[in-house]
This record gives sequence, structure tokens and C-alpha cells, in this order.
Amino acid sequence: MVAQEQKPSIRVLLADDHPLIMAGFAMSLEGFGIAVVGQALTPEDAVKRYQELLPDVLVLDIRFGEKLTGLDAARSIISQCREARIVFLSQFDQDNLIKEAYGLGGRAFVTKNSSPEQLATAIQHVHAGEVYFLPQVAEHLATLAIHGDPSPKSMLDPRELQVFTYMAQGLTNPEMAETLDLSLKTISNVSQAVKEKLGMHRAAEITRLAIKHGFFEP
Repeated sequence: MVAQEQKPSIRVLLADDHPLIMAGFAMSLEGFGIAVVGQALTPEDAVKRYQELLPDVLVLDIRFGEKLTGLDAARSIISQCREARIVFLSQFDQDNLIKEAYGLGGRAFVTKNSSPEQLATAIQHVHAGEVYFLPQVAEHLATLAIHGDPSPKSMLDPRELQVFTYMAQGLTNPEMAETLDLSLKTISNVSQAVKEKLGMHRAAEITRLAIKHGFFEP
């Protein structure tokens, strides 16, 4: 009786600044024929470890709480290896992060509340040279394609966007006027224009919108 040839494991490098999360992923992925061959805690380490290990797939967190992000690490890796196969991982599902991740050359975007099976499926598709979308991400991107981008960046001019960011951070009109070296009347007019364009007049709504679109973390 001839023994069946066993498929080699998919070699994966995990990059996330939470060791417990990586340990959990590593244990879960083993059951799907995926071997975690290395781990990285910073964007710089992700670039270095990728060059050393040359994994089949890199699972890369977007936010590390540092100056550099996973997107920065991906740019560096892809500039040196155009064939790099990257699954982006994020705690958030903001429109701009999803689009930027795929625009950079990422093959999949998986949120951290996804199941180990969903992450494994994404890795398997990416390893096969395919682009993978979680169903909810695919639906969301399709909606954006049909209805356009409702983000503040697409609705506000540069000055309004600047004021919007400060409003979301809780600055008062006098504080914004001093920071931007503009008159209080100008700030008042711009603030009102921002509220009318966005259809929002409560500070909490503006803050939530800014967080949703990745202007800053909660």
C-alpha cells in the first residue's frame, strides 16, 4: 500500500504587538495545516524577520501603537519582494484602512474578531495566489463602489478637514483659532460648514465618525 504524500504546511510569519494574540493564532492555525515559523512584535522586526524567513504568507497587524504601522512595514517588504503575500489584520474595519491595505498589494484583510477558521481560509487563499475578501468586507467595498466614498476626506476641503479633526479631538473654537492662527469668526464659519456637510451637529457623532475613518484611535 502506497502512503499518501503529505502536503507541506503553509509557512506563516505573524506580526502583532500582542504576544498572547499571536500565541493563540499559532495554536489555532496548526489544526489547518499552517505552521507559524516566526513572530514579530514591531513593524521593523516584521521587515527583518520576513527577509530572514521568507515565509509563504505574512499575517501583519496594521496598528502597532508606534510611529510606524503595519502599512509602513508592508511598503518596505513589497518594495523588496513584489511577490510578497500579505494578510492584513486589524481590530478595526474602517473604509480607508481596507482600501489602503488592498491598494498596497495586500491579498486579504481580516478583522481581529474573525474566527480562526476565517483567518486560516484567508491564509490558504492568499497562499494559492488569490485575493480574499471576508464576506462582510466584500459587501462593504461593493457598497462603497456603488454609492461612493462617504468619508470626511471626500466631503470636506483641506481646511474643513483640519477643523473636523480638531473638533473630533474635542478642541473648542477658541483653541482651534489659536492653533490654526485664524480668527474666531473664521473657525466658527468653518465649523458650521463641517457640521452641515456631514449632517452632524453633536460632538460625539463627529468623534465617532473620525474614529470610524481612522483619523485617530479611541
